[in-house]
Amino acid sequence: MNQALRVALAQLNFKVGDLEGNTDKIMAAMERARSDGANLVVFSEIALLGYPPRDLVHRPALLARQDQALKAIAAATDDELAAVVGYVERNEEGRGHGLINAAAFCANGEIVQSVAKQLLPTYDVFDEARYFSAAPSEGVVTWAGVKIGISICEDAWARVKTAEMPRYDVDPIAELAGAGAQVLLNLSASPFSLGKAEFRCDLLADHSRRHQTPLIFVNQVGGNDELIFDGRSLVLDAGGELKVRLAEFEEDYQVVHVDSQGQIEAKGPEPALRRAAENDAARARDALVLGIGDYVRKTGHAQVLLGLSGGIDSSLVAALVARALGPENVHAVAMPSRFSSSHSREDARQLSKNLGIEFDEIPIEAPYASALEVLQPHFGDTPFGVAEENIQARLRGLYLMALSNKFGKLVLACGNKSELAVGYCTLYGDMCGALAVIGDLPKMLVYDVARLINEEAGRDIVPQRVLEKPPSAELRPDQKDEDSLPPYEVLDQILERYLVEHQSAQTIVEAGFDGETVRRVITLVHRNEYKRWQAPPVLKVTTKAFGVGWRYPLAASPPE
Repeated sequence: MNQALRVALAQLNFKVGDLEGNTDKIMAAMERARSDGANLVVFSEIALLGYPPRDLVHRPALLARQDQALKAIAAATDDELAAVVGYVERNEEGRGHGLINAAAFCANGEIVQSVAKQLLPTYDVFDEARYFSAAPSEGVVTWAGVKIGISICEDAWARVKTAEMPRYDVDPIAELAGAGAQVLLNLSASPFSLGKAEFRCDLLADHSRRHQTPLIFVNQVGGNDELIFDGRSLVLDAGGELKVRLAEFEEDYQVVHVDSQGQIEAKGPEPALRRAAENDAARARDALVLGIGDYVRKTGHAQVLLGLSGGIDSSLVAALVARALGPENVHAVAMPSRFSSSHSREDARQLSKNLGIEFDEIPIEAPYASALEVLQPHFGDTPFGVAEENIQARLRGLYLMALSNKFGKLVLACGNKSELAVGYCTLYGDMCGALAVIGDLPKMLVYDVARLINEEAGRDIVPQRVLEKPPSAELRPDQKDEDSLPPYEVLDQILERYLVEHQSAQTIVEAGFDGETVRRVITLVHRNEYKRWQAPPVLKVTTKAFGVGWRYPLAASPPE
């Protein structure tokens, strides 16, 4: 290196399709970088449109506006400040898809070079081959006397192979290093899941060590639909040692100097390694708070509704939403029936008081009795069962949707992942809502997060009785979840092995689980696929969430 590279990492929360807002954020970061003496500012993958843009890329007028925005950004650069911005480029090759996932290197008032993403992920939540063509790319640019190797997100994941992720035939990072890159730069929109941050850091550190080259990684932050981006942008030295890590689940910014020997120095008053959550419960909580807030605000809403039963799931959702939106924007409604216990009604009211949220109690006994009366000639003398239970859940959904329509508040669904997996939920009842807040939290993690909230508050936000009593839907006398399901401690382990680790029934049984229980759980998973097709979007926090990353057929025999 002939000269120090002064790089500003701009970790920003972009809204998909909001070209004006995203451009304003980019321009503001560029001005800040200039005032801080940076000579290069770096943004995340497809920063201009926001990631993932999905079918918005098929709107020609939107892409034309993106092009104008990119030109304006380029015009704001000069011979002292360059910028690297993710965007969608046209494919001029005449074959494949008409678009490319690209990064623009802008300097001296113009777009100097466009760098194409070479590897397009088509697993889990990713479907980039639907929109983009992969393209070989001249990714090395020279700025301030330094050769910079630019890559985009998946280009850094070529060496990884899992049950879903392929090992690619090319390694773009190795190609950049082989072309003489003195600093590696990766623009990313890497979605959050538990355990991923550490894995991702190790993956990037391996590139630095193998090629003896510093690496700068800039990641998107924020929630876009069901995906949550954790940020945690970072800088590694040539030995793979972590030198800079930006904030987790919030916008952040940092100027880093890379000197002629490749030494890293963070500039500014902030610590080089920002604090990160210490365990899965804390990280899941922070991710969900970010995802809730961005979903509600980015869809143009401000206030939300939820049914509050006095159970653990709705209690946790209420606590998370109050933290994300402010208690003044949360309206909880208890809707007791003849089977609701006095302690559940008391706990719902106490939780609302603890959180400072609006609370109403609207009994459903009268319409429930009326529905039973209307249906009695048709039900006849058949025994009380699921039909009578689910009428209650659907009446509650009716009440919530009526309040939503009247007052413009979004309804949130409160079911957890364990229930959604085995269909322990009611279509058009407790599944009503615009967003399934904890639909990717296994039941035992629900308890962990709730206990963490109490622990950090130094008092019981979630009433202790809610944490201790056996879970129950309270749709018939003395009902408990374990009447119909295995204990959640067992159920969650079976689901993790089957859904995430792709283990067969036989493998799970050989690990020590009861064979009949395993087969019943797997049957329930596939029998209830039709419910998940109609479920609200689920905020993703684990490596395998229901939603766009889960694509099982409706009418199929369960695999062994």
